[in-house]
Amino acid sequence: YQLAHMHTIATMRPATSLSAFALAFFPHHDLVGNVAAFSSSNQQLSRPSPSPRTQLFMSLKPAAIPLLDSGKALARSGELLIDATTALDLYGGGLSQAGASIRNSGDCVAQAAASCRFKTAAELVTDELREGATCLLEGASTHLKRAVEEAKTDEDEALEATISEMIPLMTKAAESLESSGAAILQRKEVAETGKGLYECGESLEELAKCIRSVSSDINEVSESCDRMTFAALKMREAGDNLRGVEKAKPKGKAWLKG
Repeated sequence: YQLAHMHTIATMRPATSLSAFALAFFPHHDLVGNVAAFSSSNQQLSRPSPSPRTQLFMSLKPAAIPLLDSGKALARSGELLIDATTALDLYGGGLSQAGASIRNSGDCVAQAAASCRFKTAAELVTDELREGATCLLEGASTHLKRAVEEAKTDEDEALEATISEMIPLMTKAAESLESSGAAILQRKEVAETGKGLYECGESLEELAKCIRSVSSDINEVSESCDRMTFAALKMREAGDNLRGVEKAKPKGKAWLKG
């Protein structure tokens, strides 16, 4: 009987699973059920789960395009502010250096946006956003304060008041941008990152109004204001995308425009 049983096994097709192998050799043993249960649990354990980095990357991607537009516009705004100081005979002073800080911050924001499109780039996004915040904070706490002192020396009370108003707004923008990067680092909900970006956009919009007040006669000042206003708009859009805020749909025949 044993020889016949072994011959039957030898002529069978190869076992396709561990359960089939156990069934062939131990047809009446409880081991079959145990092997099947083990195989099922082992398959469940072996299924790869998405890592936090992958989930974070996928959730940051909706902010990539508007954040890139915001960074480019912010950098251009800083460059135009530097050009404006030449016409104001303030080139090389505190206001000019503040413009350079704004330009550098915009470059960091644009780089952060580009990194949003790559897998496992959360650390890069964090570093660039926080570096952009550092540039803005340096511009406010160091260069704009110096510009205030220079305006006092020149006895230009209007310019002194305008620059003094710019300091807390740029500081607030820096703090909001920093909080958005910190939220990624601390692996908070992506809505927290969006909140920081949105608040940064609000501060940039108010800062743009102050820049326009620097001079009403110089074209570069007006263009710098316009670029920063656009940067603020796109920064808020990026924040809304991360917070899941839906855009308002056009009513009536508004969709025909443009």
